[in-house]
Amino acid sequence: MIYSVSLLAICIFTGFVLLVLGLSFFLARKPASAASFFAAGGQIHWAVNGIAFAGDYLSAASFLGICGMIAFSGYDGFLYSIGYLAGWVVALFVVAEPMKRLGKFTFTDALDSKFNSKSIQLMAAISTLVVSVCYLIPQMVGAGALVKPLLGLPRIWGVIMVGTIVIFIVATAGMKSTTYVQFIKGGLLIVFSSILVISVCNKGLSLKPQESYHNFITLDAKVINGKIVGVQNPEYSLISHHSKDNFNAVKLIKDNVATWWKVKDFQFEEMLSIVKTKDGGKLYNGEPKANKKFFQVGHLSKIIKDGKEVSKTGKINPIQLLSIIDDSEVVRFTEKSFTDGDNKVTVWYQDPTSGKDIMKPGLKFKVDKGSDFWSKLNFVSLMLALFFGTAALPHILIRYYTVPSPRDARKSTIVAIGAIGFFYILTLFMGLGAMVSGVIDVESSNMAAPLLAKSFGIILFSCISAIAFATVLGTVSGLIVAASGAVAHDLLDKFFDLKMSDREKVRAGKFTAVIVGIIAIILGILFKGMNVSYLVGWAFAVAASANLPAILMLLFWKKTTSQGIASSIFVGMVTSLGIILLSPSMYVRYGLDPSTAIMPLENPGIISIPLSFLTLIVVSLCTQKAKQV
Repeated sequence: MIYSVSLLAICIFTGFVLLVLGLSFFLARKPASAASFFAAGGQIHWAVNGIAFAGDYLSAASFLGICGMIAFSGYDGFLYSIGYLAGWVVALFVVAEPMKRLGKFTFTDALDSKFNSKSIQLMAAISTLVVSVCYLIPQMVGAGALVKPLLGLPRIWGVIMVGTIVIFIVATAGMKSTTYVQFIKGGLLIVFSSILVISVCNKGLSLKPQESYHNFITLDAKVINGKIVGVQNPEYSLISHHSKDNFNAVKLIKDNVATWWKVKDFQFEEMLSIVKTKDGGKLYNGEPKANKKFFQVGHLSKIIKDGKEVSKTGKINPIQLLSIIDDSEVVRFTEKSFTDGDNKVTVWYQDPTSGKDIMKPGLKFKVDKGSDFWSKLNFVSLMLALFFGTAALPHILIRYYTVPSPRDARKSTIVAIGAIGFFYILTLFMGLGAMVSGVIDVESSNMAAPLLAKSFGIILFSCISAIAFATVLGTVSGLIVAASGAVAHDLLDKFFDLKMSDREKVRAGKFTAVIVGIIAIILGILFKGMNVSYLVGWAFAVAASANLPAILMLLFWKKTTSQGIASSIFVGMVTSLGIILLSPSMYVRYGLDPSTAIMPLENPGIISIPLSFLTLIVVSLCTQKAKQV
């Protein structure tokens, strides 16, 4: 994919970053008590807190990840939106007011309010740190994906930039600064996403949706009769094709040595080459870049409107967009890789798909055709994690302490549900718009929404990308505040009983922010390329497994003991992390064959959540007469 850098884009991006930093400078001038640093003094207005909730929750996973999943997998990607939103029902009716009544600064405060238990303080603090780090990874990956098209910098610099800016935000003004950053970017994200959806509908659908070269794929690859063959190893500079022994084969040339690859699944007829020239330039489909002979990625091959086949629709409304895609045919791109020792050839090929298949489950989550027991269980497990995880995310829970009263906590949750629900409806139209507009980068599903915006001009692209970057900043800030509170307030002050003053708590919190920020930068670099919404699913699974059973049972079961809560957190956390680390996706990261993974599940919730509940019940019943520790 060609990512051309624009001076205007750089200026708009710089303006957003300077606005965020200026806000932090302004708020940092006020004295920072522990209450101010960790909970904004509990003085945030409920309406502002509600939009800040949305700004905190609508992370890189929501904007970049979900839109990308919808663009690649249709309705299956939208299931993440449904799961994320449904979780707020639990937050509204179960968690909001009790969390405000029971706590002061952190999630641990609420769990430990009736016990003053060292075991709860330790396990809840560790759980907060683990969930925060799991959630930090996709945010940093999303930041890395944004800087390449926006600033022309390698992905690693985006990760470093976010980490550095966020460390500054948190270390200067804490939760107050974080709240207003989230409020601003949450509102802007909804406004500009609405503008993008309106632009898609005003333009309508077309069989030739894009003309400009920057929306076309330009990998080191060849187009073979409408199929793209790409080489991941940049040392290979030329691909050729040959047919022998009734097999189709791909030839890679490195240092004048040819290597043949047999490919059974594809019929190759014509080779259009992309070749690196001696002077370091490239020929795309046999011609210079200036001739714009690139291959469109993601488009409609057939448009049916009002029962008739047309070449374009003209202006349409959102309901018509869904109806037309349902009746039409979309050319998606599917990836397959072939390996031979240390060498690897990746093929992105056209996959004509019925609109009806796109608008129902099955392209990503195998629940019907091609499904088996594990694929169905994996889908149910993911939905459980998304539904139950929201109300147990530490950086979401601490936001209940930023408002004055339990009633304000409930009202801010209602505002958040309205704002978040509206945005998730927009993700469906943005994702489908990207799918049929020839703007997809097959190497990065996270770029679907920004590249869709780019097709409508550099100004909209710059604003959307800058807001997405600010989205990452706001979410990461909230996560690091939660992690800082877990260390300074829960571990140092309570568990180790250091009896810290306000100034010492704030200092410890700022130091923690620096350490967690550095860890987030490292992990963001290591997990590059993975879909951010998929990665966030891990954080939801750990939160739902480790935290939610403890919260619910504390509120609704009188026999709950401190030992039960601590054991439940430990079992839920270890079980969910263990399943994730032994899953097929992680085997790929380890460089191992995913088919040999010990655990065939990708999402642990179906196992770890019930096990955590069961642990709490059994341990609590066994410790009814035991002295609380």
